[in-house]
Amino acid sequence: MAVITYREALRQALIHEMDRDENVFVMGEEVALYQGTFRVTEGLLERYGPRRVIDTPISEAGFSGIALGAAIVGLRPVVEMMTMNFAIVALDQILNHIAKYRYMSGGQLKVPLVIRGPNGPGRGLAAQHSQSLEVWFAHTPGLKVVAPSTPADAKGLLISSIRDDNPVIFLEHAGLYTLKGEVPEGEYVVPIGKASILRPGEDVTIVSYSRMAQTCLRAAEKLSEEGISAEVIDLRSLRPVDMETVVNSVQKTNHAVVAHEAWRFCGMGAEIAAQIYELAFDYLDAPVERVAGEDVPMPYAANLERQAIPDAARVVAAAKRALWRQVPSPKEEERGEIVYGPTDDAKVG
Repeated sequence: MAVITYREALRQALIHEMDRDENVFVMGEEVALYQGTFRVTEGLLERYGPRRVIDTPISEAGFSGIALGAAIVGLRPVVEMMTMNFAIVALDQILNHIAKYRYMSGGQLKVPLVIRGPNGPGRGLAAQHSQSLEVWFAHTPGLKVVAPSTPADAKGLLISSIRDDNPVIFLEHAGLYTLKGEVPEGEYVVPIGKASILRPGEDVTIVSYSRMAQTCLRAAEKLSEEGISAEVIDLRSLRPVDMETVVNSVQKTNHAVVAHEAWRFCGMGAEIAAQIYELAFDYLDAPVERVAGEDVPMPYAANLERQAIPDAARVVAAAKRALWRQVPSPKEEERGEIVYGPTDDAKVG
């Protein structure tokens, strides 16, 4: 298999589907002449022309509504948001119309529409352009929400999303566009709603998605150096979410950490943790640990940005707390205190 970037994998998916189906077209701000802010749509205008690669005005609500109309009459629009932060302007169209038309029509109308673009913090984009908004979309019935963490999944899931007859919010991460990995050539489909086990393990389950899944892999490597075997699960899809894979892992490891870059309060991690308690409570030997971004607007200063975004060290600490290792909890760490659980060799239950 070829080794390509996350960005190139997305472009491959778009080309594959646009070659396969003439009803697929791309629209968004600067996707044509400028070839996309993050160069995902590079070369598409030359290949398909202005009828299928369309530069839009700076009007997210307007072109989201146009895409909805196009989807209803049988086309398959792929809308690029320059950043998902700009989708806030189009929330009325997305949440009140795109998400609900199939339901409100009694299934008579299909809405094969993909809204894709970068979501998540970092890269010095500050408070208004550096947010993780996935839970807004995942909270809404009628929308499917996808957040791939690898180049292969980026390609396979985007192809699945374009072929789906329901609206899909496809969340990329600007911090992943240059990530390289093996990607199958040609036809390659990853089903929406099926998680991936990125790394098998026996002692603790770490659940994540998007760029944070890559952070969790680094954390698992650090844990392995201390004799802790961590299983890393990449959800890939946030709605529908594959709790079966998560629960099967927790039944094996008896410990769980849920990690994401979004704010902790009412975050996706809270939902996953709640479902673990509902579906696998009797298998847990310790409370589910959560790792999340700080509950502040994202700072612009690089040193403060690093403090606001969770890193591998925080995931390692959370895993050790779940395993009752000698690690301070967040509150006790602030006070300079340490929690003493069982010794390293002890196992609860």
